[in-house]
Amino acid sequence: MTLEGKLLIGQQAISGQQADIKAVNPATGETLQPTYAGGGKAEVERACELAEAAYGIYRETSLEDRAVFLETIANEIDAIGDELTERGVAETGLPEARLQGERGRTCGQLRLFANVVRAGEWLDVRIDPAMPDREPMPRVDLRQRHIGLGPVAVFGASNFPLAFSVAGGDTASALAAGCPVVVKGHSAHPGTSELVGRAIQRAVAKCNLPEGVFSLLFGSGKEIGQALVADPRIQAVGFTGSRSGGTALMATAQARPQPIPVYAEMSSINPVFLLPEALKARGKAIAEGFVGSLNMGAGQFCTNPGLVIAVQGPELDAFVEAAGEGVKGSAAQTMLTPGIHDAYQQGVGRLANHAKVTEVARGQAGDTAHPCQAGLFVTQAEAFLSEPALQEEVFGATSLVIACTDAQEVARVAAQLEGQLTITLHMDDGDLEAARQLLPTLERKAGRILANGWPTGVEVCHAMVHGGPYPATSDSRTTSVGSAAIFRFLRPVCYQALPEGLLPEALRDGNPFGVSRLVDGKRE
Repeated sequence: MTLEGKLLIGQQAISGQQADIKAVNPATGETLQPTYAGGGKAEVERACELAEAAYGIYRETSLEDRAVFLETIANEIDAIGDELTERGVAETGLPEARLQGERGRTCGQLRLFANVVRAGEWLDVRIDPAMPDREPMPRVDLRQRHIGLGPVAVFGASNFPLAFSVAGGDTASALAAGCPVVVKGHSAHPGTSELVGRAIQRAVAKCNLPEGVFSLLFGSGKEIGQALVADPRIQAVGFTGSRSGGTALMATAQARPQPIPVYAEMSSINPVFLLPEALKARGKAIAEGFVGSLNMGAGQFCTNPGLVIAVQGPELDAFVEAAGEGVKGSAAQTMLTPGIHDAYQQGVGRLANHAKVTEVARGQAGDTAHPCQAGLFVTQAEAFLSEPALQEEVFGATSLVIACTDAQEVARVAAQLEGQLTITLHMDDGDLEAARQLLPTLERKAGRILANGWPTGVEVCHAMVHGGPYPATSDSRTTSVGSAAIFRFLRPVCYQALPEGLLPEALRDGNPFGVSRLVDGKRE
């Protein structure tokens, strides 16, 4: 299809009136067409108005109809064909295989949530029948279900133009919960966003749903995002991006007359603990896996291993040497945007110029417009513990090794860590007791704890947790990946002594939805 450079508000394609947005090919520096004129308060107002009008109808769609809608979105995205991959490559510099894999993940998420909707367990139906003869006091009939919060604002991410963007996990889980979605597309890949947005538009029309179930806005700067979060009809926010951006949206959401939740994924350095026996037995193999994980996607994953922690000694020296050699041989990959490249250069510069940090190795420089030159640095635990700045995320293929004097200092480093998405343990059987001692601290610090693996790559499934204490996310009780993500956009409602004719269908006698229900404390 021909890209038009327009905002998608309901079933309309509208030209914005604000500052222009132009995608840049990060590999060549070339400006891509078309130009996207940004939206403003008027466009936010219209999108939110339509979303509010759609909410009352959409949240009561049948489980089957909603599941079919999610599957139709996936089918429409599949039907775009090679054009989606080609535009994604041009706007991000990511390889074709990565974009194809990400499209598969995006459509897989939508189909996963279709199955979740059909199963109906997210409704969490609970029925406590009336007990009029109970002594000393009778009990009235009480029934509970979950409903969607209302219209949700979703902010597209820079590093996942499909899986965490217009039809990504936040959108899929919000739509599954019965919430209309207004997406603010990321300015780095507006063409990719438009292609996916048009696919969702077509799915809305094919499924005969209210047009306000979905809208896509673009806008440079902070105005449109802040206006969207401040709009009284928006009831929750999904965000993936920087700590500064996430905290700014959180402040706006909390300053509203009616504060709303912001589910923001922001900052994580994903520490890797190398325990002594594993380091001694297979340090070289661990170093090889580490460099592969570090370089994946030019380190532009939110689960990039940005910190390595171990007890100093010959085994750690050997690991650092082997990892350094791997880093030196690492080819430079193109970074997603000029802004991300600039921030990466500044972050690496902070480490390189730090008096208590030693540079171990740098990768190949690269010859594209915005290359990521990998980096490996080392410092002592004493410096790390005394200087919080060394915990700052460097978004890209650079990692810092923390050399500790003993296991007690390893524990001190673990205790001082900020909240993380992931923490990894490399261990052998002889390290089990050391791991057992660390585990209670690590559970308080991260949403996912790995053994003998690497954190890059997040499986989309039922047990996954992609979240963690601040600043990894703004709400450690939730996940943004996996089927449990639906619960971010739901709330419980209890119905007391309502007549059968007024009860939601899921709560009526006879279980018309055929879902699992807790009746008088027993699962049926």
